[in-house]
Amino acid sequence: MSAVDSPSLHNMDLAKIKIRHAVADNQRPVSQPYVDTVRYAKCVEVSKRIRWEIDRDVLRHREFDFTMKFLPDGLSFVDRLPFLDAIERRLLSQIQGRSYANIFGLVERFIGAKMLEVSRDHWLGDQIALEALVRFTEEELKHQELFRRIETMIDAGMPPGYTFEPRPDDVASVVLGKSTWSVLALTCLIELFTQAHYRASIEPDSELSPLFKDVFLFHWKEESQHAILDELEWVRENTKLMPHARDAAVDDLISLVGAVDAILQAQSAADGRYFIGLCDRSMTPVEIETVMSTVLAAYRFQYIVSGVQIPRFGQTLNAMISPEQALRISTALAPIMG
Repeated sequence: MSAVDSPSLHNMDLAKIKIRHAVADNQRPVSQPYVDTVRYAKCVEVSKRIRWEIDRDVLRHREFDFTMKFLPDGLSFVDRLPFLDAIERRLLSQIQGRSYANIFGLVERFIGAKMLEVSRDHWLGDQIALEALVRFTEEELKHQELFRRIETMIDAGMPPGYTFEPRPDDVASVVLGKSTWSVLALTCLIELFTQAHYRASIEPDSELSPLFKDVFLFHWKEESQHAILDELEWVRENTKLMPHARDAAVDDLISLVGAVDAILQAQSAADGRYFIGLCDRSMTPVEIETVMSTVLAAYRFQYIVSGVQIPRFGQTLNAMISPEQALRISTALAPIMG
């Protein structure tokens, strides 16, 4: 056998190629990260047990009750507007609830795509982990359909003039252009606050439209498993990164949060204008400004602040980053948190 045909030399060449590719991708030339098969298997088991269908379990031939609120005060902040009467507060909660659902449909566009992408790591590896992520992706597609359908239903019951500002595919393209670490961090944040919102605010409120409440009950059931998978994949991705790649990923995360905030600013302004236009009375400039600023504060709380405040998210993030990186993140968040 010639030296050119030597298996040992061939294997060495392959190893060098793998190392070069890892360095080029700003990743560590290490073996496949550990897969916690037991936790993935538990997610699969729960996914099978709680599986629901849109028409059979959620809609059940029902309509939204427009004599009731959609979002609870703890999320809509309408209780911070004492100059609004009960009917106006209810209307504002319905407008916010409509955008709350639409924004979930928006973010699930990129979440499903990213999970389909990261499942590639398991194609020729742990098949239980692969099944968990495939189920995750399928459930996110179902959630998107659910939110599209309820938007049509809500639109039929509300006056014309509502606009949803962001374009889902454009937003998803921007997000998916960022590092996987940063997208998984944002995804984990979203899936965690979904659970917190339902348990703390939506479930206890008896004044909400029953159908709107059920939409987020069933959404919460599957998102609970998604949050576990987000964290597992985020931690796995973190083990691949060299320090300078992680530092760049932190910048990506800051950029993504800024992009989310820009969406919230645009949508809150559109919703504020829509609400004020529907009111049967004129508001003073101070009242108008207070409505606009309160809706923005509510949206920031819903989609950024409430997630950042969840201890589990902070603990996971801080275990991965340096004090200097944590300071950069907190500095960027300060205007939003305030």
